[in-house]
Amino acid sequence: MAAPAAGPVFWRRLLGLLPGRPGLAALLGRLSDRLGRSRERRRRRSPWLLLAPLLSPTVPQVTSPPCCLCPEGVHRFQWIRNLVPEFGVSSSHVRVLSSPAEFFELMKGQIKIAKRRVVMASLYLGTGPLEQELVDCLESSLEKSLQAKFPSDLKVSILLDFTRGSRGRKNSRTMLLPLLQRFPERVRVSLFHTPNLRGLLRLLIPERFNETIGLQHIKVYLFDNNVILSGANLSDSYFTNRQDRYVFLQDCAEIADFFTELVDAVGDVSLQLQGDDTVEVVDGMVHPYKGDRAAYCRAANKRVMDVIHSARARQQMLHAQTFHSDSLLSQEEAAAAGDRRPAPDTWIYPLIQMKPFEIQIDEIVTETLLTEAERGAKVFLTTGYFNLTQAYMDLVLGTRAEYQILLASPEVNGFFGAKGVAGAIPAAYVHIERQFYSEVCSLGQQDRVQLQEYWRRGWTFHAKGLWLYLAGSSLPCLTLIGSPNFGYRSVHRDLEAQIAIVTESRSLQQQLHQEQEQLYLRSGVVTSATFEQPGRQVKLWVKMVTPLIKNFF
Repeated sequence: MAAPAAGPVFWRRLLGLLPGRPGLAALLGRLSDRLGRSRERRRRRSPWLLLAPLLSPTVPQVTSPPCCLCPEGVHRFQWIRNLVPEFGVSSSHVRVLSSPAEFFELMKGQIKIAKRRVVMASLYLGTGPLEQELVDCLESSLEKSLQAKFPSDLKVSILLDFTRGSRGRKNSRTMLLPLLQRFPERVRVSLFHTPNLRGLLRLLIPERFNETIGLQHIKVYLFDNNVILSGANLSDSYFTNRQDRYVFLQDCAEIADFFTELVDAVGDVSLQLQGDDTVEVVDGMVHPYKGDRAAYCRAANKRVMDVIHSARARQQMLHAQTFHSDSLLSQEEAAAAGDRRPAPDTWIYPLIQMKPFEIQIDEIVTETLLTEAERGAKVFLTTGYFNLTQAYMDLVLGTRAEYQILLASPEVNGFFGAKGVAGAIPAAYVHIERQFYSEVCSLGQQDRVQLQEYWRRGWTFHAKGLWLYLAGSSLPCLTLIGSPNFGYRSVHRDLEAQIAIVTESRSLQQQLHQEQEQLYLRSGVVTSATFEQPGRQVKLWVKMVTPLIKNFF
């Protein structure tokens, strides 16, 4: 019995060498215990590899362990606030949306009533009539803010990707130019350009293909103090028949402030669209592809991490004032004084992933959640593009929880029917899916890890995230929702953001459970027979090329 204990003992000695980081030490200690007990892991995987990301110097420094004495400190995921700000809210302020039409109508309605700010971050803005309708809403609100009896100071900030937003003669930039020209003091359009696309590479790679190097992929839509987190872009299919996920956070000022500051930070390190369709760098900022790459990435890291650190400090101060002040008011006294905000039963954690800037918070939290999912727990994980990183794949195959993974069938893949090389991408995903399914079968884990394919006539599938059900529970207590797809691109190439929602509210848990059920009800279980169906035969050249290009899509 001495041998199994050796691993944890060794790790605890190692953790003793981490002065001043008790929160991290506690977290790593829990992970080491679980790794020491896990006998189902494949021999080729080492616990060292699992823990390596957690020891990265790019992780925000943990200054204190979680406060277990505070009312909102009782849930088991409170360790996340050692990395990012924690926002406690009432579940009555959280609404899960279910359809593209609901998402589109809500955005238009929110733009129309916005008084102070509209902040929109997306991969791109489409060029069709629905997208024009959205732009018209922005123009109308800006116009009304100027002509009102008591004019408001409405500002609009839009963050898109440079390469995707510049594709074609009519593109995101040309859609937004009229707004910039008419309201130059009130509208800002920032176009993020990855620092990895530069020099000869930038000159040689043609349009569309240059988007494989790295993108701005964050999807946040913010109106005054209301926020929509999603994986959906600002394009007609995402408003009609492309299924995604969406959560609406109402009257959450601190969360809205955080994402406003985050988009501002990324905007500051992006190119600024001008009224004549040229772009300029913010004064004093290193150029993303003409300047020194290392200097640019350092500046971008500092700009973004300053937002995270300052928000975390603000939330810690608010936490101390709320739960540790000598002059705390009782709930009755607070109500009498006019503060009728309900006590938090839900906690929001923003998870940021920007590997080009050495920011990998989302990766760390996701890997830790998968590592800590124990026997009896259920993880429902979905992605529109099934191309898990090796680390995520190893964790799914090496831990004890049950997994149901929802992915797009070839017919609802966004690349289905595309022209040229892109038309072969669904077949490449089928090949990746079959390889993973074969590994599940070779390990005899078909009962624990199940693949399901989403299918809906006339629709495409773009939903991503996960729902975590603790052992013995029929409802999820945690969900991840936002832009990451759990693939190589999301972890290593693109700028991503999602939120972890932890809730003790049965009502919100039921909303999340219903969301999960609605998506999975339109799916079929993958078996060996799935790959014998017509249209599932992958050409030899696709099989040969997939390992070489899988990190680019």
